[in-house]
Parts: sequence; C-alpha cells; structure tokens
Amino acid sequence: MAIRKIPQRKCIGCNESKDKRELLRVVRSPDGDISIDATGKKAGRGAYICKDTKCLALAKKGKRLEKAFDTTISEEIYSKLAQEIEDGE
Repeated sequence: MAIRKIPQRKCIGCNESKDKRELLRVVRSPDGDISIDATGKKAGRGAYICKDTKCLALAKKGKRLEKAFDTTISEEIYSKLAQEIEDGE
C-alpha cells in the first residue's frame, strides 16, 4: 500500500513548515471578509498559523496577516485567534 503524502504549510508566525492539520487557517473570502477556517475548505486566500500564542504574537507584531491578505486586520480577528488557540490547549 502506498504511503500518502501529508500536506505541509508554513506558519506565518514562526516561519516553520508543519503538517496542515496542526495549523489554524485564516481565510480572506472573495468578498474581503476575514475569518477562521476550522475545516480548511473555505474558498479564498488562506494563511496558516501555529496553535501557539508566541506565533500569534510574532504575526501580530510583524503585521504578517496584513501582508498576507493585503488588507488591515481588526483587533477582533486577533482576539478570535487568541481564543481559538486557548481553546485548543
């Protein structure tokens, strides 16, 4: 039986490649709405971040989500991400 390839994605906080399932996906829909994608299947541009508060702090400090989506990110999105990370731990 063939071994299936596990998709790798790069965290925008720590810049490390990890398994796609280990990361949270943040997506900008075609309408421009920013949301957290729990399923990993929403349409739109995605960015991945580790389930770690340190990576979230690095991404926020370097404005990496803003750069990935080419738009401003509200504090509400960061608080939702922080809540999602804390719920996962």
